[in-house]
Amino acid sequence: MQADQKVALVTGAAQGLGRAIATELSRAGFRVAVADVAPEVEAVARELGGVPLVFDVADPAAVRAGVATLGRVDALVNNAGLVANIAKTTEMTFEAWQRELAVNLTGAFNCIQAVLPGMVERQYGRIVNISSMAAWGGLAKQVGYAATKAGMLGMTKTVALEYARHGITCNAVLPGLIGTDRALAMPEEIVQRALQQIPARRMGQPEEIAAAVRFLCSEEAAYFNGADLPVDGGLHLATLVLGSRKEAKS
Repeated sequence: MQADQKVALVTGAAQGLGRAIATELSRAGFRVAVADVAPEVEAVARELGGVPLVFDVADPAAVRAGVATLGRVDALVNNAGLVANIAKTTEMTFEAWQRELAVNLTGAFNCIQAVLPGMVERQYGRIVNISSMAAWGGLAKQVGYAATKAGMLGMTKTVALEYARHGITCNAVLPGLIGTDRALAMPEEIVQRALQQIPARRMGQPEEIAAAVRFLCSEEAAYFNGADLPVDGGLHLATLVLGSRKEAKS
């Protein structure tokens, strides 16, 4: 590690978006620390020449211990999250709700709280929270996921308000439908129906999310703060078409 090389911590980095983000930050010159509950994150660290950290973001003591081993964190990407609790609001168990809240929202809070003192001391820091378009529009049968991703936006803005004067930025990226392994495994009928709601008529690629994160972690993004950045192919735009069915499908 070079003396002036910045360190980026990416959570949920064993696969999917987290792995793509870690790869992009490594290419951008960061020394990358990759964290996950899955031991497979060690292989990612070897591939990137980074540092593996195996801990649960919902455990604040484990997070603090992991951050302490790094010595410094210049950029934090809160990507760890659960998306598998599929149930109507009345059918979601309390235990499932609590776990989703603990990982998706409290986990991000734990990581932010652990890195902020060092960032304040150095008068520099980049924090990027990976939220979701579900934060703006909700997501049927995923009340826990949507609620936690919306909560991340409030936390993003509050951290920006409190720490911008210390040279620290905190922004949120809101992915739309992204071609991760989980999304690609969905039934074709569901995929096609979803694509009809996206003006770009395609899924995004993990690398496109990673590129947005890389920019927000860069020196050039110093005046971006408290922002919610949708990377969704235009999904957040109104999709109502006042015309024929043919025009709506084109």
